[in-house]
Amino acid sequence: MNDMEVSQQVQQMVQFIRQEAEEKANEISVSAEEEFNIEKLQIVEAEKKKIRQEFERKEKQVEVRRKIEYSTQLNASRLKLLQAQDDLVRKMKEAAENQLRKEAAEKQLQMVGSSDNEDYPKLLEALIIQVCDSQSFDNVIGYSTRVLFQHCYILKRMAYMC
Repeated sequence: MNDMEVSQQVQQMVQFIRQEAEEKANEISVSAEEEFNIEKLQIVEAEKKKIRQEFERKEKQVEVRRKIEYSTQLNASRLKLLQAQDDLVRKMKEAAENQLRKEAAEKQLQMVGSSDNEDYPKLLEALIIQVCDSQSFDNVIGYSTRVLFQHCYILKRMAYMC
């Protein structure tokens, strides 16, 4: 083999090696591009998932806030209704107390004019009703009944002594 043939053969080998290197570089480039695209797709999907989760979380927060606001408004409405009912009951109670006082005063006036001793307990009861409040009414009636019986007993004893 002469120099020229050797040179040509070396040239072919170099060309073959270069071609193989270019193909290998091309394969590596394509493989890297595919891996890059896969990794990029995974990252994009992961970020989309995070965004969806964040959106769902915020959507739930909005729903909870809406329910809280609705509940607050409903409770405020109920409180207004209860306040109105309370006002009505208070007014009815005041009217009943005023009517009771008025009737007791009328009974008192009727009994003051009467000289009958049987009207004395009724007069006493009317006075007690006028003075006592609704909470202690039963206690006052019980106590006044005992006092009245004691008073009657004392009056009867005094009548027998005379």
